Amino acid sequence: MGARSRPREVSLIQPTPTPMARAALRWSLGHALPRTALRRAAEQGDLHGRMFVASQSGGREALEPVLSELRAHTPFYRGKFASVTADHAAVRALLSNPDAGARFRADGQGTLARLQAWAMEDAPLGPLTPPSLLVTEPPDHTRYRKLVSRVFTARAVERLRSRTQQIATELLDRIDPKTPTDLVAAYCGLLPVTVIAEILGIPARDRDKVLRLGAAAAPSLDLGLPWTTFRHVESALREFDQWLGQHLEDLRRCPGDDLLSQLVVAQEDGVGLTEVELRSTAGLVLAAGFETTVNLLGNGITLLAGNSDQRALLAERPDLWPNAVDEVLRLDPPVLLTGRMAMADTEVAGVPMPRGSVMVALLAGANRDPRVFPEPDAFDVERPNAREHLSFSGGRHFCLGAALARMEGEVGLRSLFERYPDARVEGGAVRRSTRILRGYERLPVTLSP
Repeated sequence: MGARSRPREVSLIQPTPTPMARAALRWSLGHALPRTALRRAAEQGDLHGRMFVASQSGGREALEPVLSELRAHTPFYRGKFASVTADHAAVRALLSNPDAGARFRADGQGTLARLQAWAMEDAPLGPLTPPSLLVTEPPDHTRYRKLVSRVFTARAVERLRSRTQQIATELLDRIDPKTPTDLVAAYCGLLPVTVIAEILGIPARDRDKVLRLGAAAAPSLDLGLPWTTFRHVESALREFDQWLGQHLEDLRRCPGDDLLSQLVVAQEDGVGLTEVELRSTAGLVLAAGFETTVNLLGNGITLLAGNSDQRALLAERPDLWPNAVDEVLRLDPPVLLTGRMAMADTEVAGVPMPRGSVMVALLAGANRDPRVFPEPDAFDVERPNAREHLSFSGGRHFCLGAALARMEGEVGLRSLFERYPDARVEGGAVRRSTRILRGYERLPVTLSP
């Protein structure tokens, strides 16, 4: 009998998943698949899909007709993937519904839920990952929003007004008023990022690096990112988080009078923010606060430059500037929409929403609801209810930086147009390619004739 061959050994050790594999899955689930699905739905006439496609253009011209169609389906349009509303009352009801959560995740123990959990195991900390205030729900959300709110009060923001005015003046001093200048790069971007750098106590030596990372990470708030952009965003988030850990250590050793130093020591019932919560909050302030205010300023400059009668009215009545900022936020908001998922069977504006339902609140659509805002397409700095816009979201996720954004918008726009009342936008203005964040990527302006 011949020699018996030895059985082949089979290794029980499975290959270790690569970070690239997890990143590819995060991108597929969060960007590639939704983008493909919504484009296909648009081809079939789905209004949610058509809205997604129209939003890519960056301008209001392509988007507003779709928003009007959606608004006709009150209170909700039942799309293939989500219930969508551009109705002011329905948006407000959705944002204040306690059973509507801001975090989207697959329910249960199914394949999709397991894939999502696996993909997120090494995800970088960002504005849309827990424990960010944007996606955290009670009781954790209640606990540390209370802590964070203490250092973003109206009084704290007002203390920043004179410094914000000084920064705006210095930036305008650097611009040649008779030469077309990209104000996104020279003014709209530099004003809020300088303010936020001071809020975070960032040393002057680190500001260029951190502000570069903040700008690179800001598209993390968007949907449907290309692969290369997604990888660039995650790389910036990781680098920023690494820097921030060291920065927090420095602040603990030598705290300043900045708001982040106050957050480091803030406590509620003897409990403060954890290390991860501190880093998450600082990252959110930088990414969300910077990007939305850049958009507010750019959109406001365009609206005011194109409406000489409104500029004249503001010159006669400077007390209208706060209302003018709210009218800019209403008519051309920095954020197109926000989403919610039903955490339990619920009802919104009289419409049943089973657990797991996805709901989309079109902030820009609700802001032009003619039942709330007469002549909704008109830019009117005297509009008596301009402040009823929903651009800062609502409910427990109402924008924590609303007071700061309003103050920066008022100082930034007023400083520019009081100094250069005849500023005009030149040809070559380019809207951003992001779908959810709405603003200008390039805005050439001649400040003085």
